[in-house]
Amino acid sequence: MQFSTQEASKPLTASFYEDLNFSEASVVITPMLDSSFGKEIRIAFQEAQIMKEHKTKFPITVMTMRGCIEFTVGEEAYLLKAGDVIALEGNVMHSLKASEESVVRLSLHKGDSVERVKSLLK
Repeated sequence: MQFSTQEASKPLTASFYEDLNFSEASVVITPMLDSSFGKEIRIAFQEAQIMKEHKTKFPITVMTMRGCIEFTVGEEAYLLKAGDVIALEGNVMHSLKASEESVVRLSLHKGDSVERVKSLLK
């Protein structure tokens, strides 16, 4: 469920676990929050699903909310378990592979787009 508001005095809220869906066909990308300073995206992986190697010109932060993700940067793989977080500067190639059914929180720069993230699945 996505919440949004134009009123600066009201907070934005969302649940990364409510209305959570997985798909055998591909990773499921769901925009959660879009604020004046950034975007929060939920990525739901079934076991062994991947997001191919890619980069963005903006910094990102990725947090495993549930499950376990193999997050590869260059030649080095990081095993991110529930609660683990990793941050990258812009223009760093990386990929993700789910070791088990997993939910990931992706924090994007305001200048980045959900459409760019979704294009990685094609």
